[in-house]
Amino acid sequence: MMVMKMCNWVNGVKRAAVAVVTMVALASGAQAQKAEIQIGYGGYTQMDATDCHDGWHHVNNAWGALTAGVNFQINRKMWIGPSYTFSSTTTKGGPHHSNIAYHAIMLNGRYEYYRNSIVTLYGHIGLGAEISHMMPRDEDAYNCTYFAYQFTPIGAQFGITRSVLMFGELGFGAQGLIQVGFRFRL
Repeated sequence: MMVMKMCNWVNGVKRAAVAVVTMVALASGAQAQKAEIQIGYGGYTQMDATDCHDGWHHVNNAWGALTAGVNFQINRKMWIGPSYTFSSTTTKGGPHHSNIAYHAIMLNGRYEYYRNSIVTLYGHIGLGAEISHMMPRDEDAYNCTYFAYQFTPIGAQFGITRSVLMFGELGFGAQGLIQVGFRFRL
């Protein structure tokens, strides 16, 4: 039987945050002029740099993070949308070798501050929740929830075609210190 353990979060705050994220995503989707799907890989995440593992000791760094999201254009320079990020890690060997899976759900905003015919430069911020699924050896699995964020002051995207763009970002948070990937305009 799975034991649910809530760490560092008040249930009322979680419910309010989910309600706000849902309302903003629905409102922005209804007003969107354009939409895009985004996939990316980021290295050295918030989960590696902060204790998002319930105080467990001897936790290895994760292999990185995969992120998928949908973005909606709300005006000429601003995009907003939800994303899901997955990462995982293990503890260093021994008799208590265990696994941790990280799941981050965030609402993201992107502001394009420079554009020419080749490149678009932008800043990106994401806020949400990170759920660490703790899987200790010989014990029941449980979840811990933490505040998730992504602060990216420098991002650049290049058009490969009219509907496919490649991007790279330098920032910090659940999606990674350096993140690269593709955006597909719908």
